[in-house]
Amino acid sequence: MQFIVLDPTQEVGRLADKLLAAAGVGIVPVGSLHSLASPLAAAGADDVLIARVRRGDDGVRLAEYLHNRGFVGKTFLVVDDPEELGLEERLGLPRTESLQFSTTLIEALFTRVLAGRPRCVASPRTSATFHGLVGRSKQILEVFSRIEKAAAGDANVCIYGESGTGKELIARATHAISDRRNGPLVTFDCAAVPEGLAESQLFGHVRGAFTGAIEHREGVFSQADGGTLFIDELCELSMPLQAKLLRVVQGREFVKVGGTKPIRTNIRLVTATNRDPKKAADAGTFRADLYYRVAVVMVKVPPLRERREDIPLLVSHFLERYAAAYKKPIRGVQPSAMERMMAMPWPGNIRQLENFLAQAVVLVEGDLLTERDLFVEDAPAATAAAATPSLQFEPGMPLREVERRHILRTLQRVHGNRTEAAKMLGISVRCLQYKLKAYAQTVEGLAPAPDAIEPAPVRLVATL
Repeated sequence: MQFIVLDPTQEVGRLADKLLAAAGVGIVPVGSLHSLASPLAAAGADDVLIARVRRGDDGVRLAEYLHNRGFVGKTFLVVDDPEELGLEERLGLPRTESLQFSTTLIEALFTRVLAGRPRCVASPRTSATFHGLVGRSKQILEVFSRIEKAAAGDANVCIYGESGTGKELIARATHAISDRRNGPLVTFDCAAVPEGLAESQLFGHVRGAFTGAIEHREGVFSQADGGTLFIDELCELSMPLQAKLLRVVQGREFVKVGGTKPIRTNIRLVTATNRDPKKAADAGTFRADLYYRVAVVMVKVPPLRERREDIPLLVSHFLERYAAAYKKPIRGVQPSAMERMMAMPWPGNIRQLENFLAQAVVLVEGDLLTERDLFVEDAPAATAAAATPSLQFEPGMPLREVERRHILRTLQRVHGNRTEAAKMLGISVRCLQYKLKAYAQTVEGLAPAPDAIEPAPVRLVATL
């Protein structure tokens, strides 16, 4: 069980950190709806969301967000105005209670929620869950241990692993157990931002700096001040921006686009990439001096095929989540179906397994997941299907769908490596990213087909 605490004021988060640490409960503090997506995606039915609701429209936006995300855990709304008590009934939120903010009431709430529940094991070396991460294999326990050691200091951390292995969850866990956990966690995805806008989003800009800059704007380095800045897909950053990033990492000082005044920033830098940054530095596509600055602590995330003993735990975790979300009374998995999943290659890693099980839960007819429900005929045959594209492209299929399937098959063949896939397809990495984002927007809210690798998630731009 873990507590997800949504509170821009951080008051509830400080109380949770003070009172729940001795119980071994994980605490994930977030400051806005924008930062809530990943913690909710990793949450289970036993997890608890505590949300500070200071205005009526905050509750409306939160209710809509929870309904869209299918959160099935217990929710507590902490209101400042006693007249807002009972807000959950008006918002139509199940498994939700409201209480007025006070230190005494929050302490009583923690005591009540913890009563009668199993005590969580604090050490990641024996626990199957660790701040949203699931596994008990030797490889993943080593990752848990490395996260704990890295979080104890303030050194820059670089997370390296294939797409779909959970790099962003590791970044969030690093922040959640660090001394900066009460500060903001801000995410910047290099691959999702057009090159012309990346500098402005990183460092901010002043009014009139360029056409369309009608007001001053803060960048992610300012937004993350006092907390953690997570830069995803670091190796996709252009060489000019790598040079500017190096100066900030070295001196913790930057200048806004169009500005002249140096601005100090106090951040913990965590980066992630699905390419080996050392090999990229040796090949000259990534600055070696920047590599040695950002990779003070390297965390290599193993692909799912190297930690197959964790598959039953992950299957149980995702089945519990989606059975509750889709209201399906699933009591387990047929042994032969589990054996089949254990033998599958999973080139899309945990993200592919999750989507695979989400689809199975949606379409299952009984209360036991069987081989018939898993639709595994496409997964082992992925390589053969790629060699016989005529089986995938039926006559009359729209060209856009043909392109989509071809791109996703190519990604599957190279185990999610977007740079390699772009080379094979004869397009730029940025062009590939735009297409994947378009596919994600098209199917948002639906489980993708089992032969597809889920495109990068679309981040919401909402604040609470």
